[in-house]
Amino acid sequence: MTSVEEPARSGERIRDAARTRAEILDVATQEFARAGYDGARVDEIAARTRTTKRMIYYYFGGKEQLFTAVLERAYGAIREAEQELDVDHLDPVAAIRRLAELTFDHHEQHPDFIRLVSIENIHEAQHIAGSEKLGKIGSPALDVIRRILASGQESGLFTADVDAVDLHAMISSFCFFRVSNRHTFGALFGRDLLDGAQRAHYRAMLGDMVIAYLTAERSAD
Repeated sequence: MTSVEEPARSGERIRDAARTRAEILDVATQEFARAGYDGARVDEIAARTRTTKRMIYYYFGGKEQLFTAVLERAYGAIREAEQELDVDHLDPVAAIRRLAELTFDHHEQHPDFIRLVSIENIHEAQHIAGSEKLGKIGSPALDVIRRILASGQESGLFTADVDAVDLHAMISSFCFFRVSNRHTFGALFGRDLLDGAQRAHYRAMLGDMVIAYLTAERSAD
């Protein structure tokens, strides 16, 4: 009887630990995004979870490690979405547009991710640089972009020598700016970049901009 009960209890403890870690990360994500790295307090995170400050330190080691874990999960979510993207059945133009739309949708739906990345840039990416996991996570999107570019170049649709990292930066910058600079842009120009009535317009504009870059004629140097 004991041999049956002990594995069951062990499994329950593992599930409980996973749920506790997930809950801590959920609340920590909100707190870091709200207050920044320096302003966030582990005491506040503990107060908003069904655990203690001591338990948070047990699971993560400290505030710095907790913030790193938050970043790892945030980046992991978009990398997972990129890995699940299926564009092999599409022509190169439709495929690259779909990839741009994926980034557009993800950034819009995860404003905390935008704030976390902004905060990490203020800290000069020191947590990312110190994370072995983030150092290896790379970007599945780059592999997808390279395949699409190769297909587009072979078919003659795309201009040769377009760099996948440059294209990734181009797509990300528009999607990121639209969320991160929503309030300042609105105050300066009187236009809400997240206005639902303009969403389809901006989503299509991103795709048009990317396709125009890929198909533009290049002058010889």
